Amino acid sequence: MKTVSGARIAVAGAGALGLATALRLARMGFAVTVFDPAAPGDNASGVAAGMLAPVSEALFDPLSSAHLALMRRARDLWPDFAEDLGVELARTGVRLEGAETWRARIAERLTTLGLPDQETISEDWRIEARPALARLRDAILAAGGRFEAVAVEAFAPGEVRRADGGTEVFDILVLATGPGARDGRLAPETAILAPIKGQILRATPVDKAVDVVRGEGVYLAPGERVAIGATMEVGRDDLSPDASATQGLRAAAWALRPALDLDAAQVEVGVRVTTPDGLPLVGWSRSPGVILAVGARRNGWLLAPLVAKMVAAYVTGDNPGPDAAAMDARRFEEPET
Repeated sequence: MKTVSGARIAVAGAGALGLATALRLARMGFAVTVFDPAAPGDNASGVAAGMLAPVSEALFDPLSSAHLALMRRARDLWPDFAEDLGVELARTGVRLEGAETWRARIAERLTTLGLPDQETISEDWRIEARPALARLRDAILAAGGRFEAVAVEAFAPGEVRRADGGTEVFDILVLATGPGARDGRLAPETAILAPIKGQILRATPVDKAVDVVRGEGVYLAPGERVAIGATMEVGRDDLSPDASATQGLRAAAWALRPALDLDAAQVEVGVRVTTPDGLPLVGWSRSPGVILAVGARRNGWLLAPLVAKMVAAYVTGDNPGPDAAAMDARRFEEPET
């Protein structure tokens, strides 16, 4: 399917994937509207530490270990993407700290990935998530896009039905709503998505570190309030802080930095969704006129420029690139007999 410039495109979801996609499409001349009932930044992308860390993900998340090359390709799009937005790209790396036994296990994993043992993973970067979301919103508005603080209830080619009962004319719906996509109502492929609740602590820094520190069961990301994360509570989709789930996180953080005042730490909660293989669903749905860009697990920020580029290619009928098969939106369908 090829869509001509000027067509009307609805993007459901104002997280990293949705906004990066909306910006690319708006700059290509499409009439883009982003639908999201939440306040700006009030989503998993806003809660995130903003890690662009392919090696760390491959090291510490078993589902990501097979996708290192793909994640590196995604990260390599970030310098131009960040410069264009005016977003600071922190390339100070991820420093590994911990007991000798833990470091020995990490050295083995690095070897398995074909990487040398190292104290600092210099190729892992980060951004500040909420300022990046704000820059994306501003850039979308500057490109002629608009925002509607309401959810998409239903879609048929030519019409979006809003949750407030109104309807609008659109040619395509890009579904990037994260947890809100899971009911299969807008696209049947999303039924395979599973929620992951993540809790991050924000605390007063105890040093002037500029790099991310990764220890056993925790990372510490610098900033005005150091981000301490993150829990991975598979199957949970509530947004309530849960002290019992963060006990291990607190203990691991104190082991690295005993001076941290975690009793006064702020708790932030976000819910992400994941596919069985850890990569998002990207491409045309079986639902007519719907393109999926959902299910990035912990890597929404890392994958955002790549997913936006791929969605734009699907819209225009161009080649979506070498990662299309790995992220094919319909790859989990049962084969027809």
